[in-house]
Amino acid sequence: MKSLAIIGAQWGDEGKGKISDYFGQKADLVVRFQGGNNAGHTIIVGDVKTILHVIPSGVLHKNCLSIIGHGVVFDPEAFLVELEEVRAATEITGDNLKISLGAAVITSYHKIIDGIREEGSGTKIGTTKKGIGPCYEDKISRRGIKIKDLFDLENLEARLEEQIMEKKFLFDNLYKCEYPSCKEEAKKLFELGKILKPFVADTFGLIDDAVKAGRKILFEGAQGVLLDIDYGSYPFVTSSNTSSGGVYTGAGLPGKQLDESVGIVKAYTTRVGTGPFPTEQLNDMGELIQTKGHEFGATTGRRRRCGWLDLPLLKYSAKVSNLTSLAVTKLDILSGLDELKVCVGYEYEGEIYETAFPGLDLEKVKPVYRDMTPFNDTFENGELSTELGEYIDIIEEFVGVPVGILAYGPERSQISFRKEYF
Repeated sequence: MKSLAIIGAQWGDEGKGKISDYFGQKADLVVRFQGGNNAGHTIIVGDVKTILHVIPSGVLHKNCLSIIGHGVVFDPEAFLVELEEVRAATEITGDNLKISLGAAVITSYHKIIDGIREEGSGTKIGTTKKGIGPCYEDKISRRGIKIKDLFDLENLEARLEEQIMEKKFLFDNLYKCEYPSCKEEAKKLFELGKILKPFVADTFGLIDDAVKAGRKILFEGAQGVLLDIDYGSYPFVTSSNTSSGGVYTGAGLPGKQLDESVGIVKAYTTRVGTGPFPTEQLNDMGELIQTKGHEFGATTGRRRRCGWLDLPLLKYSAKVSNLTSLAVTKLDILSGLDELKVCVGYEYEGEIYETAFPGLDLEKVKPVYRDMTPFNDTFENGELSTELGEYIDIIEEFVGVPVGILAYGPERSQISFRKEYF
């Protein structure tokens, strides 16, 4: 196996950072392929906790090249803050971290728009107000600023003038807010570009060379399939392709298909922000899981909503991303509960559905639950109780994808494997 993708199989926050960190020890390249600094991967090694937002987890491992691909939207200021924070745990230079020339740049204008929209909108999407969506909008409308534009001040100012043409009307007449002039913004980005330049490279070419050399490549994404702009619970989604298809559009795997796509799924289901959540438990059980699992967003600090494992959605995610195996995380949180359920179907308009699909109104479905025998595992000897084994079995049988990884705590060491990877 030479290429492996880590895909969030729910609404994000599944524990991708820990799994990515483990495989990062074995990879030659770790590539982030979409999203921005609205994500948060928490990695705990001993007493040291490192939170990564846009920097790939490969930086924690020597002899590994970390790449921020062209599918990422990039905030230079936020990156430099994160860089200094992560440098407290590991050495980062232009030799072990590269940023794509083609990554779109988040400007001050994007962050202003994102914040005003989220605060003033009747339907709150639950964005992090970091400018992610507006940056992707400009990218798609062909007005975006790319990393490569930061090194020519005259051209940069001209590109910003083109980008802000319509925004000025919004700022002056609708939002009635202050904003930097194009000259001010261009100067700031140009100065930031000078600092970034040692990290900038043709990352597509680097990946191409690695493929030709037979090197091991790990692709890591942010958020989860259910937040995918095309496959997620629209409009409560992110602005990029979080499924495995994002690997090809946001980083590239020249002349190759992915050898393995690992879907990361919590043993239960969580969601941050607004949007439908069929198995949400607005009761003492939901509160217990939230408290026991310390369910707060790594980037936003927002409380995560909690509910039982939703197998119809997981089956859907597996189909969307062609998942070849699953990693079930936070099993320790369910251990010792007095009751245990899984959702095995939806009742919707008089029919029973075992798999979600695009356009299904998740606000109107009624979950069909199966009671499971609670388990009480300590995970000390690597053996599973009969009850936990049954829980894993129903996941595999329902989704049709093997569970290859079990994780039962925040530490790098609290993980076991049921199959071989690279």
